[in-house]
Amino acid sequence: MAAQTLPPAVSLRGVSQLYASAGGELHWALTGVDLDIGAGEFVCAIGPSGCGKTTLLNVIAGFLRPTAGTVEVQGRPVSAPGPDRGVVFQEYALFPWLTARRNVEFGLRQQGLGKAECSARADELLALTGLAHAAERYPFELSGGMRQRVAVARALATQPQVLLMDEPFAAIDALTRASLQRELLRIWRELGLSIFFITHNIEEAVFLAQRIVVMSPHPGRIREIVEVPLAYPRERGDPAFGAVYARIGAAFEQLHGDAPAEVLQ
Repeated sequence: MAAQTLPPAVSLRGVSQLYASAGGELHWALTGVDLDIGAGEFVCAIGPSGCGKTTLLNVIAGFLRPTAGTVEVQGRPVSAPGPDRGVVFQEYALFPWLTARRNVEFGLRQQGLGKAECSARADELLALTGLAHAAERYPFELSGGMRQRVAVARALATQPQVLLMDEPFAAIDALTRASLQRELLRIWRELGLSIFFITHNIEEAVFLAQRIVVMSPHPGRIREIVEVPLAYPRERGDPAFGAVYARIGAAFEQLHGDAPAEVLQ
């Protein structure tokens, strides 16, 4: 018998999104997006402001219903947010009145899990993200990098198969950002997640992704998908790393001046 082929973790076909500006004018944030993200695959989306990266993530998350096209996660149509998808935003979005542990427990409690099970799962995830020692601290007692790790732990609490990340490290200093990138790769490999990660930073995309989706604006669409043929762990000083970086940079130079300087930081 022939082996069955598993559906992609995420599949988008012909996805377009129309929105109204503050002045009432209609604009296409996305047009005709086709994209598959495989099970256990790490995909980054990169592009200048206004190219629809966050809109695309929100459509996958179920926060937006596309004007046209279809979205499926693990072969099932997406119509709303669900526990099969965890989301991490640039802003930490933690509840300031809850400890790190209680922040991680929040979604589990909403699902009706018992106190002991919630606590055990939260402790497991805080250990996974290197925060076991900070379980009883409040967000104001944590550094920016620690707060974002709590946000990652909370997104993983419902055991999603797909993790959606919208520029999660953009507001963090360079040294902490590099450390979090390494931690994310460790968690990705350990849990076998599919990750869709938005960034403005070419170096970050090349360091993390197996494939990079290059998007262009007005309207937002996929311009190119670049395979990253580099083994992990990756070294930024490796000439092969530089070659992939240069290819992504060249793609932006072809966008007729659509803010490559913002991306090539």
